Amino acid sequence: QVQLVESGGGLVQAGDSLRLSCSFSGRHFPTYAVGWFRQVQGKEREFVGRILWSGWDAYADSVKGRFTIFRDNAKNVVYLQMNSLKPEDTAVYYCAAVQGRNTDKSYEYEYWGQGTQVTVSS
Repeated sequence: QVQLVESGGGLVQAGDSLRLSCSFSGRHFPTYAVGWFRQVQGKEREFVGRILWSGWDAYADSVKGRFTIFRDNAKNVVYLQMNSLKPEDTAVYYCAAVQGRNTDKSYEYEYWGQGTQVTVSS
C-alpha cells in the first residue's frame, strides 16, 4: 500500500520561496510518476507539475520558471521548490502518485496525500 505525506506548507510573503516535500511509503517508488496539484476552496483541483521516474518534469504555464520539482529516489521523497511566490499561488497543495504513467490528469493518479496549505500574502 502506498501512502503519501506532504509537508512544508505555511504562510509567506509575495516574492518568498517555499519548499514542499512529499514522502512516499511503499514499494517501487522509482517506478512512480509524482504530480503536484493545488486547490482553492470552491474551485477545481489544478495541475501544477509532475516528475517521472527518469527525472523528466513538466509544469503548468502558471508556474513555469518559478516552480521546480525534483526527486530523491534513495530517500523516497519528491520536492516542490516554489520561488517568486504570488498571492494567486495560495492553495492547498497535494502530491499524488501513479505507477508507470505520464499524465497531468488528476483522475489518473492512484494515490494522494492529505494536502498542505500554502498561503502567500501580498
